[in-house]
Amino acid sequence: MEKINILWVDDEIDLLKPHLLFLREKGYDVETANNGHGALELLDDNIFDIIFLDEQMPGMSGIETLAKIKEKSSNLPVVMITKSEEESIMEDAIGSNIADYLIKPVNPNQILLSLKKTLENKKLVSEKTTFQYQQEFRNIGMEISNRLSFQEWIDVYKKIIGWELRLGTSQDEGMNEVLQMQKTEANLVFSKFVERNYIDWIHGKTDDRPIQSHNLIKEKIFPMLQDNRPTFVILIDNLRFDQWKVLQPTIEESFRVEEEDIYYSILPTTTQYARNSLFSGLLPTEIEKKYPKYWVNEDEEGSKNNCESELLGELLKRYGRDIKHAYYKVLNMSYGKKLVELMPNMMTNKLNVIVYNFVDMLSHARTEMEMIRELASDDKAYRSLTLSWFQHSPLLEIFRFLSEKNVNVVITTDHGSIRVNNPVKILGDRNTSSNLRYKTGKALKYERNEVFEVRNPADAFLPKVNVSSTFAFCRGDDFFAYPNNYNYYVNYYKDTFQHGGISMEEILVPFITLRNK
Repeated sequence: MEKINILWVDDEIDLLKPHLLFLREKGYDVETANNGHGALELLDDNIFDIIFLDEQMPGMSGIETLAKIKEKSSNLPVVMITKSEEESIMEDAIGSNIADYLIKPVNPNQILLSLKKTLENKKLVSEKTTFQYQQEFRNIGMEISNRLSFQEWIDVYKKIIGWELRLGTSQDEGMNEVLQMQKTEANLVFSKFVERNYIDWIHGKTDDRPIQSHNLIKEKIFPMLQDNRPTFVILIDNLRFDQWKVLQPTIEESFRVEEEDIYYSILPTTTQYARNSLFSGLLPTEIEKKYPKYWVNEDEEGSKNNCESELLGELLKRYGRDIKHAYYKVLNMSYGKKLVELMPNMMTNKLNVIVYNFVDMLSHARTEMEMIRELASDDKAYRSLTLSWFQHSPLLEIFRFLSEKNVNVVITTDHGSIRVNNPVKILGDRNTSSNLRYKTGKALKYERNEVFEVRNPADAFLPKVNVSSTFAFCRGDDFFAYPNNYNYYVNYYKDTFQHGGISMEEILVPFITLRNK
C-alpha cells in the first residue's frame, strides 16, 4: 500500500511530537507547518492526502487558511482541530467543507480514527458491504427458489434493489456481477410466477392477489379523499423502484415518507394499457366496451393516451366521488414551469393528478440518441441521470411548494422498464405491433418456451385486433427481434431500456405516500 502523506498545521507543533511519532510508527509520512503561510508554501511543492489544521493560529487563522487550501485543491480533505466548542466556529468550518472536526486535546487514537474515517471510509464500507452481501446471497437464493406469494416477491425485489444500490458504491466488480446474475435468476422465476397467476388475479379468482393498475385508485387513493386535505397524485411515467430510491433523499429534505409500497402493473407494461387502466379503474377490454370513444387500438392511428382525464372523471363518477378534481400532463420543460405557477390555484381541488413524462422520454431517447446511450450506459448511470434531471427540474419546485401545504402527496407510476440484452426471434405480418417486449397480431411465430403467450386475448382482458390475434410477452431481459436484418436490429436495440413485458423492474412499481415535516 502506498504511504499516506499528511500535512499537520499548528502553531504549537513542537508540543505534538508524540502524535507525529505515533503516526510515523503506523506507517504515515507527516510534514509539519506552524502557520498558514508555511502550509500553503508546502502545498505548492508537495502532494498531500490529508491536512490536520489548527483553527486558532496567530496571523492567518485556521478558517482563513482553510479557504486558501480549498482554492488550491478543492477536494483535499481537511480535518479541523480547535480548542473552541463555539457553535459559530463549528458552523464556519463545516460550511467550508471540512472532512472532520476534532476538539483539543486530541489523543493519537482519535487522530487514527479520523484518518481511517476520512481516507479509508469508502474502502471499508465497500469491503463490509461486499462481505454482508456474500452472507445474504445464499438467503436470497433460497427465497427465490421457494414458492413465494406476491408480497414476498415485493420483499425480495426491495432486498435486491437495496443491495444493488449499496454495491453500486463498491469497487468489487466481481460481486456486482454476482448480484446481476442473481437478479437475472430472480427475474426468470418471477416471470414464471406471474404467468401462473396473472389470469386468476385479473379475474378475481383468488383472494391472495396484489393491487394492480385497474384497482390502484380505488384501493389506495379513494381512502385519502375522506379527509379534508387536498390530495396530489404525481405520476412519473416509467419510474422504477430503484429510481425512486435515488430520488428519495432529495424528497426527504422536505417530506417524510409515510408509506413505501409497491403495486403490480398489468400486462402489457406500457402506457397505452397500464396507464389507461390505472385512470379508468378498468381493464383494457372493459374500457373498450364501456368507453369505446376513449380507447384506441394497436392498429388505429393517433395517440393511445389522449383521454386519461376523461377516464379519471368517469371513474370518480362511477364510484360516486363527486369532487372537484383536475388533471395535468407535463410533456416538456416549459409546461413544467407553467405548472409551478398554477400550483396555488390547485389548492381548492380535492384531487389533483399530475402526469410527468420525463423518465419515459429518457428511456426512449436513450434508444435513439447516442449521447444519451453513453450517459446512461447501465442501470447505475440511468439512475444517476434521473436524479440529475430531477434536481434541476420544475418537478422539484412543485414538491417544494407542496411541502409547505397541508396536503396528501403520492408519488407513483404506471410501469417500469428493463435494460434488454437477449434477443428472441419472432415472425409476424406487417400489422404486428412494434413494441420490443410484447407482440400482438395474427399468425405470430416463435418458440413457445421462450415467451409467455396469451392465445386468447380475452382471457387477459386484452382486445383483439382481429379474430386470430394472440399476444406474446418477453420475460426477464429478453427482447423480440425479426430474423430479417437480425444482426443490425439486435445491435441497435441491445442494452436499451424497454417496457411491455414481464420483469420485476416493469411490473413491481412504486407507490409512495408523503407527509410534510
